[in-house]
Amino acid sequence: MKIIKIIIGTFLVIIGVSNTIVGQIIKGEALLGLNLSHVQGDEVSGFKKVGLNIGAGVLVPFKKNWDVSMEVNYNQKGARQPDQYDDTDSLGNVTTGAYKLRLNYVEVPILIHYTDKEFLTIGGGFSWGRLVGVQEWEHGNLVPTTTLDSDVYKKNDFSYIIDLRIKVKGPLKFSVRYQSSMAKIRTREFENVYTGDKWTRDQYNKVLTFRLIYVFNETQSKRNKPTE
Repeated sequence: MKIIKIIIGTFLVIIGVSNTIVGQIIKGEALLGLNLSHVQGDEVSGFKKVGLNIGAGVLVPFKKNWDVSMEVNYNQKGARQPDQYDDTDSLGNVTTGAYKLRLNYVEVPILIHYTDKEFLTIGGGFSWGRLVGVQEWEHGNLVPTTTLDSDVYKKNDFSYIIDLRIKVKGPLKFSVRYQSSMAKIRTREFENVYTGDKWTRDQYNKVLTFRLIYVFNETQSKRNKPTE
């Protein structure tokens, strides 16, 4: 809840600034959507973890058809795998192959966008994310050693972003975004319980995001947009 309050507060500040100071140029954004994510290197495949993506941002035109944006987002990532089997290990523990990981970040993406014919916008950039919450389950059981303070997962996540937006109606846009970690978020050792074989893998966040974006001050910005 604290993070949500921060996001809402940031959104209100952005809208206030864009209206009272440079509202004729700067555009504000309200962002709401869902993530489909997975963690490369966790031995679990597919974008199966559903998460929330909510935030606010600003868009600043700097050349005809070009904008630079900055956002502040609450971004839920992770991984998920349902039960794969029903077995019991040598200690009598039930094993199912089920896995779930929740990674919650506050992120600040910065992107450059190009808009074609005021309909299609393509963008790319980078993001810094700060881990604010983590939970991990194996075989349906919470892993007690995976906590925010245990540093099992790195606190910072640096990633690149590819973003595609289309105009829905008026100031409302629909966005599809791909985001990938540039540095590992964890190094983990795996072991085959039947053969005893061990191996190590670096892990990286991979996220597909689908969002609705409401743009404020878009009409005013068009009147004052750069011509070159």
